[in-house]
Amino acid sequence: MSIPQSGGGPIERHEQLAEYLAEGCKPRADWRIGTEHEKFGYCKDTLKPLPYEGGRSIKAVLEGLRDRYGWAPVLEGDNIIGLEKGGANVSLEPGGQLELSGAPLLSIHETCDEVNSHLKDVHSVADEIGVRFIGLGAAPIWTHEQMPLMPKGRYKLMNDYMGKVGTHGTQMMRRTCTVQVNLDFGSEADMVQKMRVAIALQPVATALFANSPFFEGKPNGHKSWRSRIWRDLDASRTGMLPFVFEDGFGFEAWVEYMLDVPMYFVYRDGKYIDALGQSFRDFLKGQLPALPGEMPTLSDWADHLTTTFPEARLKQFIEMRGADGGPWRRLCALPAFWVGLTYDQGALDAAWDLVKGWDAQTREELRVAASVDGLQARVGGISMHELAREAVSIAQGGLKARAMPGAGGLIPDETHFLNALQESIDSGKVPADELLDHYHGDWGGDLSRIYKDYSY
Repeated sequence: MSIPQSGGGPIERHEQLAEYLAEGCKPRADWRIGTEHEKFGYCKDTLKPLPYEGGRSIKAVLEGLRDRYGWAPVLEGDNIIGLEKGGANVSLEPGGQLELSGAPLLSIHETCDEVNSHLKDVHSVADEIGVRFIGLGAAPIWTHEQMPLMPKGRYKLMNDYMGKVGTHGTQMMRRTCTVQVNLDFGSEADMVQKMRVAIALQPVATALFANSPFFEGKPNGHKSWRSRIWRDLDASRTGMLPFVFEDGFGFEAWVEYMLDVPMYFVYRDGKYIDALGQSFRDFLKGQLPALPGEMPTLSDWADHLTTTFPEARLKQFIEMRGADGGPWRRLCALPAFWVGLTYDQGALDAAWDLVKGWDAQTREELRVAASVDGLQARVGGISMHELAREAVSIAQGGLKARAMPGAGGLIPDETHFLNALQESIDSGKVPADELLDHYHGDWGGDLSRIYKDYSY
């Protein structure tokens, strides 16, 4: 979840809303890669999730990272709720999931080094206090009651609201983890093409990264239960966004969409003011019930942009949001997949050619099928396995064309980061399939084995 935004002055013209998004346009030389990933923490002896406070806790991990590795604390009231250093931040998801929001970096070599360094640092701190972390799309055993809500005002408001607008909102908050990548665009037209490819091919990412076949101690009938949860969370702020594929889509169309998304809050003087269900359109008129007579700032607009959760999200960059959290190698494979598809124009055109004939129903059916069946999904005449094969091949070509070297030039490009996905293409199995094989095989139905075998 995003941290409060800052630095924006008053909104005096409607046009400023789209102009704010357009400020994200960058020349190709300035495009960067920001990788984010979440993970569940638990006590090694009890296998129970971490509380916020105590000797073995989220707070203890954050303080350990602060003291040992020079991170600056982020506070809400007296509570440490995050860390900042060098353009990156560590934050807390509602159920205590620890998230690294990486710095904007030039190459996947750099972002993978960042991921690896972070996981090693977290392991060193956690190991001393009897804590471990695991990368999965959904908590495999823990119940809602076992997952504590972190002491952040935003989460308290969301928690109270989720049950009123969907059936799975609090499951998302407490018991899911994702890996995502944030990517740049060069112009409005470039943003439009990337958003369309991003949303249309998000089900392929869901299938390839599916890693949540268990929930509350047993198989749940889905390869990605995390994706299933998002389908019944809040229809006003999730989904495959058919309007993105309509003629005329651009920054202003995104503004109109966001103005129709009910608000969560307004952030003032370090506190979250309840604006649940209220309208940003009213805020622009000075008629917000939560703050009568007060006009919004661009910081308020930036905050509001973080409260919608579609499969791909537009801010001053594009967030790819369709993948389950997972094993170490796939934390680097996710940015490789999307950078390969979108940062080379030839690859982006090829990806668009792959999907441009689909209608909204096909895209939605692919989304549903990916969550249930992973690579084994079929929609009409479309085989998810073959679609994924084509998408990964396009991504590989895009990374070759980028020719971004690593290891001081010893590695010619970034294509090897796709190896984990190519293995899935070759075998037909994604992480969820491997987990289910263990569960029905050598684990003998003992799901507690997942912690020992799959923790970082």
